[in-house]
Amino acid sequence: MTSPAIRFGVWAPVHGPRAALRDPQEPFDASWDHNRAVVLEAEQLGFHSTLIAQHTVNPHLPDHDQLETWTAAAALAALTSRIEIIAAVKPFIFHPVFLAKMALQIENISGGRFGINLINAWNSAEFEKAGIAFGEHDQRYEYGREWISVVSRLVSGETVTHRGPHFSITDYRLTPRDLHRARPSVYIGGESEPARALAADHGDVWFINGQPLADVAALIADLRRRPRAGAPLRFGLSAFVIARKTEAEAHEAYERLLALAAQDADVHTLQRKHADPRTVMFQTMAKSVRVGTNGGTAAGLVGSYDQVSERILAFHRAGIELFMLQFQPLRPELRRFAAEVVPRVQAAGAVAPSPALSGA
Repeated sequence: MTSPAIRFGVWAPVHGPRAALRDPQEPFDASWDHNRAVVLEAEQLGFHSTLIAQHTVNPHLPDHDQLETWTAAAALAALTSRIEIIAAVKPFIFHPVFLAKMALQIENISGGRFGINLINAWNSAEFEKAGIAFGEHDQRYEYGREWISVVSRLVSGETVTHRGPHFSITDYRLTPRDLHRARPSVYIGGESEPARALAADHGDVWFINGQPLADVAALIADLRRRPRAGAPLRFGLSAFVIARKTEAEAHEAYERLLALAAQDADVHTLQRKHADPRTVMFQTMAKSVRVGTNGGTAAGLVGSYDQVSERILAFHRAGIELFMLQFQPLRPELRRFAAEVVPRVQAAGAVAPSPALSGA
C-alpha cells in the first residue's frame, strides 16, 4: 500500500530539551518566547507540523517551567500561516463540549491547520495532586473513547445528544462550525491494545513511538488489518535525529548526548515513580539504550545525511507519513536537517510540498 507523501514535524520545546536537561549547548528554556521562535523558524524552513505536548506541570523537573498547550496553540495558530498546529489533550482534564469549542476556535484561527492529539496520560502525579482520579489504564481508554466520540461529532458540526457512562449531553451544537473542512484532524497516541482499537475507530493518524523499522512495520500491519469506516488510517512516527556528514561524527554527537542524559538519572527515577506501569511507551523505551523521549533514537535516525535519509525512506515505504522529530540543540539541528536531509529525501520524490514554499 502506498503511503501519502512524507511530512516532517517538530516537537515544540514545551518542557525544555528532549534529550538531556543539563546540556551547555541547549540551556533549559520552556518559555513562550522560545517556543514561538522555534515554531516560526520551523515553518520558515518548510516543516509541515508541530506537536505541542500537554502537561500542566513539568513531568521531568516539577520546579521548572512548563508551557500550557492550548493557549500556546491558539497563539501559534494566529502567528503562523502554513504549519500544522497539533495540540495534545488528556481527556480527564477537559469536558468534551468545552474542549470541542476550543478546538473549533483554534481551527478557524489557523485557517484549517489544527489537529487534536488524544493521549490518555501516564503521569499520575499531575492528576492526583489536583484531586483528579487517575484511573486504571483500560478505564482511561474507555473514558477517552466516549470523550473523542463526543468531540468528533461536535467539531463536525453535528447537534449532539449523548447518554453514556461519563457524559450526558442534550441538543448541543457549536457555532461557528469548521469554516475550512469537515473537522480538525484527530491524532491518537498509545500502543496498547485499547489504544490501537481507539486509533482504528476514531483516529485519522496513529502516532507510533520511535522503535526499529521491523517493529514499526508490524504495528502498521496490525492496524491495517482492523475493520475501519471511512478513509484509511495514516501513520506518524516520533524520532530523535542526529545527522552529520559522516556516521562517525553522528555517533560522536550521540555519545555526547547519551553522557549528558546519564546526569538526569534522578529525573528518570521520578518519572518511573509516577508512570503507569501498563503504559506501553515506557515498556518499549526500556528495551534499548536511546537518546530522547517517546522512543527517541531507537528509530535509528542516527548517522550520515545519506543514512538518515535512506532510513526515513524505509519507514515511509513501511507506511509512515508524518515524522515528528526531536533535535538537540534544537534550532541549529532544525536548520541542519532542513539543509542536508530534506533535499536528499525530496530527491526521491517522497516529500509533500513544503508549506513554506507552496503557500498551501
